[in-house]
This record gives sequence, C-alpha cells and structure tokens, in this order.
Amino acid sequence: MNDLACPNPAPAACSLPAIDWAEVVPHRTHLVSYARRRLQDPALAEDLVHDTFEAALAARATNAGFAGRSALRSWLVGILKHKIVDLVRQRRCHESLDAGSGDDDDGGMPSAHAALECPLPRPDQIAEQRQRLAQTMRRIAALPPKLKRVVELRLLHERSSAEVCDALRISEQNLFVRLHRARQALVC
Repeated sequence: MNDLACPNPAPAACSLPAIDWAEVVPHRTHLVSYARRRLQDPALAEDLVHDTFEAALAARATNAGFAGRSALRSWLVGILKHKIVDLVRQRRCHESLDAGSGDDDDGGMPSAHAALECPLPRPDQIAEQRQRLAQTMRRIAALPPKLKRVVELRLLHERSSAEVCDALRISEQNLFVRLHRARQALVC
C-alpha cells in the first residue's frame, strides 16, 4: 500500500494530490546537497533530509501536506529550510559576537575567526593524533610479552585490576610493577 496515498479512498474526502515515493525519492540528491551547503556537515544533512521526508509523510497522513500549489521539490525544500532553521536555533550559542573578552588588541572585541572557531580538531591535528597513536601502538607491540599483555588488558581493553590479575595469575603488586615498567618503556 502506498504510504503517501490518501487514507480515505473516497474522492471527495481527500482534496490533496496523491504523492508516492517514486515522486519524492528523485529529490533526495538535491535536498542533501542543499542541506550540505547550508550545514557543512554531510551526516547532519542526511539526517535532516530524512526528517524532511518524515515530516512530508506526517503532513500527508494528517491531510495537511502538499497541496499542489507549487512544485513538489519547492515544497520539500521549504520543509528542509524549516528543519535547518530549527536546528540552528537549537544549537545556537547564547554568547554574542559583540561581547568582548578584553584580551584582544581591537578594543576588547574578539576576532570573528576566534568567535566562530570550530571546537572539533582540525584535519592537521587529527593527522598528528593518528601518527602519535600509530607510534604508540608500535611501541606497545615492541614491549616484552609480559609487559605487553598487561598493557593490552589493563589499558587498551580497560579491564579492572582484579580481572587482569586473575587472567595473568599475578598479584596486584606485580601488576602495578609491570604497568610502571611498561609506561617507562613507552615514554622513552
């Protein structure tokens, strides 16, 4: 059964034109690219397009959906615009860009770049973190077997001290000595 078809088969009961998935799906690519341009986040764009389709289905189910007064794509873009605005409102910072911190040279006004800087790591920072992680993993692999096993269980697999002691049949004191020696070997 068509999800977007009129819930009541009587012609007079449903004045809205019937919409089916075959008509809606071709607009997905356009909607996703529209959302990506506005949000700069591909995953979030996909989510909002999905929410747009859900809203279109919900509106159609309540007989308040697409009335045919515009192109279907225009109607869907309108829904998507509202979804984007709602998201921006939910996520907006409550700090004003005009609020100065007093630390800057331009009369206490923060630079636009500093005020809008993304809290996520930059690509160069991510690459540096990956290199350090790869180097650390190589160092762990080069540890003597007894130290390597302790590091793997306790630090990488986040097992409790008691679980590691039971698995390796060692005392808690011995566990701490091995961890200390492993950390020293990794730092050097």
